[in-house]
Amino acid sequence: MKTKVIGVPIPRREDERLLRGLGRYTSDHIEKEMSYGIIVRSPYAHAKVKSIDISKALISPGVLAVLSGEDLRADGIKPIPHNAEWSGAPDAEIRLPKGFEVFTPEHFPLALDVVRFVGEPVALVVAETEPQAILAAELVSILYEELSAVVDSRKAMKVGAPIVWSERGNNISLSCEVGDSTATDQAFASAAHVVNFNSWVQRITGSPMEPRAAIGSFDNKTGQYTLRSASGRGAVQTRERLAFMLNVPLENCRVVFGDMGGNFGTRNAFFSEAFLMPWASRIVGRTVKWTASRNECFLSDYQGRDLGIESELALDKNGKFLGLRGTNISNLGAYVAYFWPLRKGLSLMQSVYNIPSVHFKGFAVFSNTPPTAVYRSAGRPEAIYAIERLIDIAAAECGFDRTYLRQINLIKKDSLPFKTAVGVTYDSGDYSEAMEIALEKTDIEGFKARKQESRKRGLCRGWAIANYIEVTSGIPRERAELRVCKDGKIDLVVGTMSSGQGHETSYAQVASDWLGVPIGSIRFVANDTDRVTVGGGSHSGRSMRLVSIAIGEAISDLIERGKFIVAHLLACDTASINYENGYFIVPNHRRLTLLDVADAAFSLNSLPLEYQGYFEGIGDITNRTGGYPYGAHACEVEVDPETGVVEIVSWSGVDDVGLAINPLILHGQAHGAITQGIGQALWENINYDPEDAQLRSGSFMDYSMPRAVDVPSMETVITENPASSHPYGIRPGGEGGTTPALGLVINAIVHALSDYGVRHIEMPATPERVWRAIHSKTL
Repeated sequence: MKTKVIGVPIPRREDERLLRGLGRYTSDHIEKEMSYGIIVRSPYAHAKVKSIDISKALISPGVLAVLSGEDLRADGIKPIPHNAEWSGAPDAEIRLPKGFEVFTPEHFPLALDVVRFVGEPVALVVAETEPQAILAAELVSILYEELSAVVDSRKAMKVGAPIVWSERGNNISLSCEVGDSTATDQAFASAAHVVNFNSWVQRITGSPMEPRAAIGSFDNKTGQYTLRSASGRGAVQTRERLAFMLNVPLENCRVVFGDMGGNFGTRNAFFSEAFLMPWASRIVGRTVKWTASRNECFLSDYQGRDLGIESELALDKNGKFLGLRGTNISNLGAYVAYFWPLRKGLSLMQSVYNIPSVHFKGFAVFSNTPPTAVYRSAGRPEAIYAIERLIDIAAAECGFDRTYLRQINLIKKDSLPFKTAVGVTYDSGDYSEAMEIALEKTDIEGFKARKQESRKRGLCRGWAIANYIEVTSGIPRERAELRVCKDGKIDLVVGTMSSGQGHETSYAQVASDWLGVPIGSIRFVANDTDRVTVGGGSHSGRSMRLVSIAIGEAISDLIERGKFIVAHLLACDTASINYENGYFIVPNHRRLTLLDVADAAFSLNSLPLEYQGYFEGIGDITNRTGGYPYGAHACEVEVDPETGVVEIVSWSGVDDVGLAINPLILHGQAHGAITQGIGQALWENINYDPEDAQLRSGSFMDYSMPRAVDVPSMETVITENPASSHPYGIRPGGEGGTTPALGLVINAIVHALSDYGVRHIEMPATPERVWRAIHSKTL
């Protein structure tokens, strides 16, 4: 009997290869006569490009070409096709003001006439060696006319602010609203208590271990472009964008990805260099390679977060929530890569709480900074941060217990599915269960004793709990192919892109379990458009959620095709054939293996043409249903009032994933997600000079990241309440820890400092900020 493998904590199959240094990343690829590209970047945040003098660079040793925006124009190159959808299911019902037109300007891979952020690409130098390209890049002379710049999106909205796009006339790309303003105003008018919370969720960067890299080549005989790189959008989506920009047929482009050393969403959008290297290869007649320096990553990676929040919560005399309203201001940067962070946040401002009336305005605003993208759990941590801070503020100011307020306002299990006040329909689950488990794991009963012990050491101790939910979506189409090969292996071909999620293992577990074959027989194939034809990449928790459905359909297709071939081979009826654990069984108990059927498909000329050749099953699905992972996390902190240093001393997290395919991988994902949330809450901050928009945090000397010694031991719990929105009950499981972390950490710090009268501390809660918050009450 076949052993079940779904739910088993199998160590990742890819780890042995990666830990032995056998990973194959973009920069590992070497070719003969390879040339090297270096990007000349703008030193100004906002300026007109008056002239570009490349004469000295062109005669520099080894230089093959120097290309600028004028060359893009001459070649008829199209702009980067970003995903600027501002509305759509399963997100909130978003409305535009009457007469408002959404503005999404063109984004070219090299600036044409104006630069709009420090680090924007202006020219590309290609030389025989990288040192030669670096030297020649220094010789490119560009005359700029500097213009006024703006960094803060809240200031950028004001009349008189520097205009990023002169043809727009203001800096507002998108203005929208969700919910019912009239009903919400009435709820506030009847409220016994109203509390407010205004904050800014600072900009951060993904900082994956592997810097961005791209290698482009062009075959003059076939006219085919090849790009080697890595992106969370997957090889197929990247190929489509490359072909669009080059204005060539899709079959003229091939995209090959290797391993990917981290992503976190900020490598999902198409970046300039992924186009520039294949394009330059056609011009110079050689393969062109570019690898970003860490400084370039800080300057020009797509970045994350950067949201201004103004919010109010209305409660009745017993603590029941009546209404929620406010404004979210999303900083797009200089171009529109995504509206998703704004729209996801607007969809979830009320989280898992039953709030009858909600109304929020949303603005997406330009600034002279790099574009923001979909950093891990885009928009959801910001929303949960706001509502969880509001609840703690309401408890402190209105005399309620923090735990009680949450418990009485949670959406009840028997109320699900539940349509929120902004039009999002949560599927199924048990939010109260998650919170109760988190409370149990954090041992609230013993907190007073632990607080006393901390006080003896001169430290302030605090705790907090935060509930969360997400609404995930992403590109709706995915495809899985199962092909039985002559060596007995079964190729599983999918169009997602792993950057640490363990697809090679978890997908194989699904296919192995449902097909009834050993997991070792499943061979994972991805990331080459010569083999993968459909796929949406990995973002917004879509990978396992959609691939599992596609695998299910591919298995059904494989078995049905197999039954037809067996029936033809043995002259029996397909209805009499059963499939079990890798065997087709006919009434006389004869059994044929998958490989037997594959051999027949290749050898039997009497089969209908559509059954000849490869024995394979295909699942090609389009699914626009959202995913709704949820959970509750709790933590405790100790704060040194003399120095402002915060230490997180314990963390308990509960994440409901519906069906845990591989608990070991899920726990690892939870730990990583929590760490990224802690990083933003306490340390990380992309900092720009407010006057000239120069980057102040351009290296790890100035951009602080969490280290192993900074992160507590974590107890993570996986619960499995099947998701009614998914045929197999699966929920996404890669972002949960990040989503509640911001509000959770700040609430715990504020609780620890309640004796000092501290109401709030902005992120990142650095020692200086904490110390100032304490001593502003005593100085």
